[in-house]
Amino acid sequence: MHRIHRSVVRLARIMAVIGGLVLTTLILITCISIVGRALNSGLHSDLVMAAAPGLAQFLLDAGIGAIRGDFELVEAGMAFCIFAFLPLCQVTAGHASVDILWGALPPVLQRLLTFTAEALFALALVVIAVQLDSGMERKIRSGQTTLLLQFPVWWSYAASLAGAVAAAAAAVYMACVRLLELVTGRLVLQNALRAEH
Repeated sequence: MHRIHRSVVRLARIMAVIGGLVLTTLILITCISIVGRALNSGLHSDLVMAAAPGLAQFLLDAGIGAIRGDFELVEAGMAFCIFAFLPLCQVTAGHASVDILWGALPPVLQRLLTFTAEALFALALVVIAVQLDSGMERKIRSGQTTLLLQFPVWWSYAASLAGAVAAAAAAVYMACVRLLELVTGRLVLQNALRAEH
């Protein structure tokens, strides 16, 4: 059991690192695009055109401006990032929870509620992964591309599907662990990230 758990945690952490790298890239793209857009507007201003028209035109001709297709890249990348972080959140029980009455509940009811929540997460993530796969197949058949960059829309579906499948696998694993805890009456895994540290 511990070997399986280590493998699932390792996969979840790899997905989170990849998601973090993609998110960092998207942040850089957004910042560079905003600065470029502001510089472009400034270079077009009457003041700059009057003071240094040659320099302004040279910089504009060099391509100072927003990154072409920045919105398309951010839209596609953010969908992947969301799914890339879900497996780690799922396997470490890192979802937000309200524990006002939790301590007052009997242990068997705590285990039942924990299993129910994990099973519902697993069901939802499996349905999302199946629907993403279906949507990706439709996008492949349609040949749809993005407006500016003209890359196939199914690429972003495929990236999101990779994260969704990892999240669904982690959720199903955690539902099985919580079912084992419910049936045996013993704690197999801690309920929060603090157990990992």
